[in-house]
Amino acid sequence: MNTPADKLPRILLHEVGPRDGLQVEKAVVPIEKKEAWLRGLVESGLDIIQVGSFVHPEKVPQMADTDELFRRLTAGKTSSAVLSGLVLNEKGLERGLACGVEMFCLGASASETHSRKNTGMGTEESTRRIIAAAKTAVAAGKKVQVSVQSAFGCGFEGAIPEERVLNIVRAYLEAGLRNISLADTAGHAYPAQVERLFGAVLNMEKGIECACHFHNTYGLGMANIFSAMRAGVASFETSFAGLGGCPFTKVAAGNVATEDFVHVLQREGLRTDMNLDRLIAVARDAALYFGREMQGFVYKTGPIDKSQEHL
Repeated sequence: MNTPADKLPRILLHEVGPRDGLQVEKAVVPIEKKEAWLRGLVESGLDIIQVGSFVHPEKVPQMADTDELFRRLTAGKTSSAVLSGLVLNEKGLERGLACGVEMFCLGASASETHSRKNTGMGTEESTRRIIAAAKTAVAAGKKVQVSVQSAFGCGFEGAIPEERVLNIVRAYLEAGLRNISLADTAGHAYPAQVERLFGAVLNMEKGIECACHFHNTYGLGMANIFSAMRAGVASFETSFAGLGGCPFTKVAAGNVATEDFVHVLQREGLRTDMNLDRLIAVARDAALYFGREMQGFVYKTGPIDKSQEHL
């Protein structure tokens, strides 16, 4: 990056592994193991941690204990980490409000096919209902982030017209919702597209806060993150150990690994307040638990020892 570290806006790290990382896993992880990972992530100094999603347990059994996890993590909470939860409809919002969600993440897909597979609704109906739910959450005094899923392409439909993405963003802005994430659900994004689309969003009006969410399906996740950063994005959604994948997209693949992203940030002199060793420990425990090699890199290699670089 060409901009000095002290001139950049504060980068926010939003850990989505406990939700996006685990939802695709067929074997349900016991709540005690999830809680241990979540507490390790809290101790690492992450800004926002997505505990889970409020979906029907028959559709995504992995998320059946989300309500109880929120109750456990909010009881006597002293950490500054914001605990977020994903909701797809009004029922999910009700559950989230009841168990202590601090930040609601809601989204509509720019892909009609993905929208119907994911929510049972088309894009237009989903957008309308998401906006209504988001307004309810705001009225309840909660932080809210709205997203456009499949913003950079769809495994079923292919290329998604950028104007379709921008129309959903316009609907959010008209509703007074300015914390907006663009999600690369299918992993089709490429750097020039990322910079162009985020640039268009951030130029719509002042006061927009943008977040990005990239899957590493074709190996471009980290490159896309830095393209988003160049465009002015300051909030980044990543997953410990690179876990992840939407079960309702054509090719499910993991996210950029949180520990990999923190490692490169710290090499740039950014977010040195984060406990990288704690993140690596969580990723290594996940690899041990699942009994396979994860998509992340730094948990295997260990971080570069900066004190040795001059040798």
